[in-house]
Amino acid sequence: MLQLRPGCECCDKDLPPDSTDALICSFECTFCRDCADCLLKGVCPNCGGELVARPRRPAGKLAKFPASTERVFDPARRSSSQ
Repeated sequence: MLQLRPGCECCDKDLPPDSTDALICSFECTFCRDCADCLLKGVCPNCGGELVARPRRPAGKLAKFPASTERVFDPARRSSSQ
């Protein structure tokens, strides 16, 4: 099941489960649209995969299948991507 991580790995911006601003790769690395477009140019810095819009889980399913609370954040990524 898709993890729906709560924040951008690059800038730590909050990305709630219903966010249209979240992008992921096939390994579920998660980035906000600003970082994905401007810094990463649509390519995951972890695996080299394409970053695409993260699917949104229907609100009725979040109670039984909640989003992850695990934050993955690497502040060095933001400076190394510029």
